[in-house]
Amino acid sequence: MSHDPRAVLSRPAPPPDLTVAYGDQPEQLVDLRRPAGGGPVRPLVAVVHGGFWRAEYDRTHTGPLAAALAEAGWPVAQLEYRRTGQPGGGWPNTLTDVRAGVAALPGLVAQALPGPVAPGPPLLLGHSAGGQLALHVAAHAPQDVAGVLALAPVADLAEAYRLGLDSGAVAALLGGGPAEHPQRYAVADPCLSVPRRTRTVILHGGGDRQVPAALSRSYAATARAAGAPVTLIELPECEHFGLIDPLSAAWPQVRAALQSLLEDQDPLTQGRPPGRTPEGR
Repeated sequence: MSHDPRAVLSRPAPPPDLTVAYGDQPEQLVDLRRPAGGGPVRPLVAVVHGGFWRAEYDRTHTGPLAAALAEAGWPVAQLEYRRTGQPGGGWPNTLTDVRAGVAALPGLVAQALPGPVAPGPPLLLGHSAGGQLALHVAAHAPQDVAGVLALAPVADLAEAYRLGLDSGAVAALLGGGPAEHPQRYAVADPCLSVPRRTRTVILHGGGDRQVPAALSRSYAATARAAGAPVTLIELPECEHFGLIDPLSAAWPQVRAALQSLLEDQDPLTQGRPPGRTPEGR
């Protein structure tokens, strides 16, 4: 029986320890999970979910990932935000919600999870559209971000628009294409606003049919040219959802990449994954 890559999207996960609000809108919520065990105190991992910014995909599908990270000793926050198809979703509130949520996390966690969280800004883990949002926050509010792990990010919005990914998801987010809204793309497109200071690791599967790995290559080349501290690792056999599935073959690479951000090491020196691993430093 072949494994359904999408199974993680509906797999049950333990509920979060608590849910707190970072704003007064219904979607401005964060699910918090305490780290298991008595290991070293680690920084918070803020998970920014994907789903092409659309209302039908919420933070619930990152439950298995978040629970696995908490079990491994990480404090975790699953960030929600307004999405296209919801009141107030899309430009600019989808982006400003995530920036506001990330900025609020240290204060919220200090009150809600005292003790098991290292002080300071969180590490951002963003998948797919959430990867774009994580890179956006790091570019525009670097003081609020300790590092970024972007999993199959939509890291080149102009190209994603040209390709019509997910039936026009980028146009739905930004109200049209780059020719119509160049100022919006200048703000939202990671290729046009690279995080210059934030340590960033990108994992992308060579078998990704939802978000082509070429988008991460384009972004990595742009980041390299800007001198940004970015590493791109391609996993040849991985598809889009394996990167957020703790049961997948890619999961050890995800954990190693997150650990490399904590230790400020290049994940490519921690045990090179098989296959092509271009890097930008």
